[in-house]
Amino acid sequence: MKGIVFDLLEHVVVREHGDDAWDDLLEGAGLVGAYTSLGSYPDDDLRRLVEQATTRLNLSTQDVVRWFGREALPALAASYPAFFPGHPDTRSFLLTLNDIIHPEVRKLYPGADVPVFDYDLSSEEALVIGYVSARKLCALAEGLIEGAADYYGEEVAVEHLKCVHRGDEKCALRVGFKKK
Repeated sequence: MKGIVFDLLEHVVVREHGDDAWDDLLEGAGLVGAYTSLGSYPDDDLRRLVEQATTRLNLSTQDVVRWFGREALPALAASYPAFFPGHPDTRSFLLTLNDIIHPEVRKLYPGADVPVFDYDLSSEEALVIGYVSARKLCALAEGLIEGAADYYGEEVAVEHLKCVHRGDEKCALRVGFKKK
Protein backbone atom coordinates (compact mmCIF):
# COMPACT_ATOMS: atom_id res chain seq x y z
CA MET A 1 0.00 0.00 0.00
CA LYS A 2 1.31 3.45 -0.84
CA GLY A 3 2.55 5.62 1.99
CA ILE A 4 0.14 8.43 1.14
CA VAL A 5 -2.59 6.34 2.82
CA PHE A 6 -0.55 6.14 6.03
CA ASP A 7 0.28 9.84 5.86
CA LEU A 8 -3.42 10.65 5.57
CA LEU A 9 -4.26 8.34 8.45
CA GLU A 10 -1.64 9.98 10.64
CA HIS A 11 -2.93 13.41 9.64
CA VAL A 12 -6.55 12.68 10.60
CA VAL A 13 -5.66 10.83 13.80
CA VAL A 14 -3.38 13.65 14.97
CA ARG A 15 -5.90 16.34 13.96
CA GLU A 16 -8.77 14.64 15.78
CA HIS A 17 -7.00 12.96 18.71
CA GLY A 18 -3.49 14.42 19.02
CA ASP A 19 0.08 13.24 18.51
CA ASP A 20 -0.06 10.85 21.44
CA ALA A 21 -2.97 8.97 19.87
CA TRP A 22 -0.93 8.30 16.71
CA ASP A 23 2.02 7.15 18.78
CA ASP A 24 -0.28 4.89 20.82
CA LEU A 25 -1.69 3.32 17.64
CA LEU A 26 1.80 2.67 16.31
CA GLU A 27 2.98 1.20 19.57
CA GLY A 28 -0.10 -0.97 20.00
CA ALA A 29 0.27 -2.25 16.43
CA GLY A 30 3.98 -2.94 16.96
CA LEU A 31 4.95 -0.59 14.13
CA VAL A 32 7.54 2.11 13.61
CA GLY A 33 5.78 5.11 12.09
CA ALA A 34 8.27 6.31 9.53
CA TYR A 35 5.90 6.34 6.56
CA THR A 36 6.65 8.48 3.51
CA SER A 37 4.06 9.28 0.86
CA LEU A 38 6.16 7.77 -1.93
CA GLY A 39 7.02 4.59 -0.06
CA SER A 40 5.20 1.27 -0.30
CA TYR A 41 4.24 -0.61 2.85
CA PRO A 42 2.53 -3.89 3.69
CA ASP A 43 -1.27 -3.78 3.61
CA ASP A 44 -1.09 -5.52 6.97
CA ASP A 45 0.30 -2.31 8.54
CA LEU A 46 -2.97 -0.54 7.81
CA ARG A 47 -4.97 -3.49 9.11
CA ARG A 48 -2.98 -3.47 12.36
CA LEU A 49 -3.41 0.30 12.83
CA VAL A 50 -7.15 0.07 12.18
CA GLU A 51 -7.38 -2.85 14.59
CA GLN A 52 -5.75 -0.71 17.29
CA ALA A 53 -8.12 2.16 16.54
CA THR A 54 -11.17 -0.09 16.81
CA THR A 55 -10.04 -1.19 20.27
CA ARG A 56 -9.21 2.31 21.49
CA LEU A 57 -12.29 4.02 20.01
CA ASN A 58 -14.71 1.14 20.64
CA LEU A 59 -15.87 1.22 17.01
CA SER A 60 -16.19 -1.48 14.38
CA THR A 61 -13.47 -1.89 11.77
CA GLN A 62 -15.83 -0.63 9.06
CA ASP A 63 -16.75 2.44 11.13
CA VAL A 64 -13.08 3.33 11.70
CA VAL A 65 -12.22 2.93 8.01
CA ARG A 66 -15.32 4.91 6.94
CA TRP A 67 -14.42 7.70 9.41
CA PHE A 68 -10.88 7.75 8.07
CA GLY A 69 -12.11 8.12 4.48
CA ARG A 70 -14.48 10.95 5.30
CA GLU A 71 -11.91 12.84 7.37
CA ALA A 72 -9.09 12.27 4.84
CA LEU A 73 -10.95 13.87 1.92
CA PRO A 74 -10.24 17.49 2.95
CA ALA A 75 -6.52 16.71 3.19
CA LEU A 76 -6.65 15.11 -0.26
CA ALA A 77 -8.42 18.18 -1.65
CA ALA A 78 -5.75 20.43 -0.14
CA SER A 79 -2.89 18.30 -1.45
CA TYR A 80 -4.36 17.65 -4.91
CA PRO A 81 -6.55 20.66 -5.69
CA ALA A 82 -6.54 20.03 -9.45
CA PHE A 83 -8.88 17.04 -9.00
CA PHE A 84 -11.74 19.00 -7.44
CA PRO A 85 -12.58 22.21 -9.32
CA GLY A 86 -14.69 22.05 -12.43
CA HIS A 87 -17.19 19.67 -10.89
CA PRO A 88 -20.55 21.14 -9.96
CA ASP A 89 -21.37 18.33 -7.56
CA THR A 90 -20.35 15.09 -5.91
CA ARG A 91 -21.81 12.92 -8.66
CA SER A 92 -19.74 14.48 -11.43
CA PHE A 93 -16.63 14.23 -9.26
CA LEU A 94 -17.21 10.53 -8.53
CA LEU A 95 -17.60 9.79 -12.22
CA THR A 96 -13.98 10.88 -12.79
CA LEU A 97 -12.37 8.30 -10.51
CA ASN A 98 -11.42 5.70 -13.14
CA ASP A 99 -10.64 8.00 -16.05
CA ILE A 100 -8.97 11.02 -14.47
CA ILE A 101 -8.09 10.63 -10.81
CA HIS A 102 -6.72 7.09 -10.69
CA PRO A 103 -4.50 7.49 -13.79
CA GLU A 104 -3.04 10.60 -12.16
CA VAL A 105 -2.57 8.70 -8.89
CA ARG A 106 -0.61 6.05 -10.82
CA LYS A 107 1.60 8.78 -12.33
CA LEU A 108 2.29 10.32 -8.93
CA TYR A 109 2.67 6.98 -7.15
CA PRO A 110 3.99 4.35 -9.56
CA GLY A 111 2.81 0.90 -8.62
CA ALA A 112 -0.30 2.18 -6.85
CA ASP A 113 -2.98 -0.51 -6.79
CA VAL A 114 -6.19 1.50 -6.98
CA PRO A 115 -9.73 0.13 -6.94
CA VAL A 116 -11.85 -0.10 -10.07
CA PHE A 117 -15.30 1.42 -10.18
CA ASP A 118 -18.25 0.94 -12.50
CA TYR A 119 -21.36 3.07 -12.60
CA ASP A 120 -25.09 2.61 -13.13
CA LEU A 121 -26.24 5.97 -14.49
CA SER A 122 -29.90 5.04 -14.96
CA SER A 123 -31.19 7.34 -12.20
CA GLU A 124 -30.83 11.09 -11.74
CA GLU A 125 -31.47 10.84 -7.98
CA ALA A 126 -28.88 8.17 -7.26
CA LEU A 127 -25.69 6.66 -8.56
CA VAL A 128 -24.91 2.99 -8.08
CA ILE A 129 -21.16 2.49 -7.89
CA GLY A 130 -19.57 -0.90 -8.28
CA TYR A 131 -16.33 -1.28 -6.31
CA VAL A 132 -13.67 -3.93 -6.89
CA SER A 133 -10.42 -4.08 -4.95
CA ALA A 134 -8.33 -6.92 -3.59
CA ARG A 135 -7.98 -4.87 -0.39
CA LYS A 136 -11.73 -4.91 0.24
CA LEU A 137 -11.72 -1.36 1.63
CA CYS A 138 -15.25 -0.55 0.56
CA ALA A 139 -15.79 1.33 3.83
CA LEU A 140 -12.92 3.63 2.84
CA ALA A 141 -14.65 4.29 -0.48
CA GLU A 142 -17.87 5.00 1.39
CA GLY A 143 -16.10 7.47 3.69
CA LEU A 144 -14.41 9.19 0.76
CA ILE A 145 -17.80 9.54 -0.95
CA GLU A 146 -19.21 11.15 2.21
CA GLY A 147 -16.17 13.44 2.40
CA ALA A 148 -16.64 14.44 -1.23
CA ALA A 149 -20.27 15.30 -0.50
CA ASP A 150 -19.12 17.49 2.39
CA TYR A 151 -16.67 19.19 0.04
CA TYR A 152 -19.41 19.93 -2.52
CA GLY A 153 -21.93 21.03 0.12
CA GLU A 154 -24.25 18.10 -0.39
CA GLU A 155 -25.71 15.34 1.71
CA VAL A 156 -25.52 11.76 0.58
CA ALA A 157 -27.13 8.58 1.74
CA VAL A 158 -24.90 5.62 0.97
CA GLU A 159 -26.48 2.18 0.96
CA HIS A 160 -24.31 -0.91 0.64
CA LEU A 161 -26.41 -3.03 -1.76
CA LYS A 162 -23.75 -5.72 -2.19
CA CYS A 163 -20.55 -6.31 -0.25
CA VAL A 164 -17.59 -8.66 -0.53
CA HIS A 165 -17.63 -8.88 3.26
CA ARG A 166 -21.07 -10.51 2.96
CA GLY A 167 -19.91 -12.93 0.25
CA ASP A 168 -20.80 -10.92 -2.85
CA GLU A 169 -18.44 -10.88 -5.85
CA LYS A 170 -18.07 -7.10 -5.61
CA CYS A 171 -19.46 -4.19 -3.67
CA ALA A 172 -22.28 -2.02 -4.94
CA LEU A 173 -22.89 1.32 -3.26
CA ARG A 174 -26.09 3.24 -3.94
CA VAL A 175 -25.41 6.94 -3.43
CA GLY A 176 -28.44 9.19 -3.11
CA PHE A 177 -27.79 12.94 -3.44
CA LYS A 178 -29.43 16.06 -2.03
CA LYS A 179 -28.26 19.63 -1.56
CA LYS A 180 -27.74 20.89 1.98
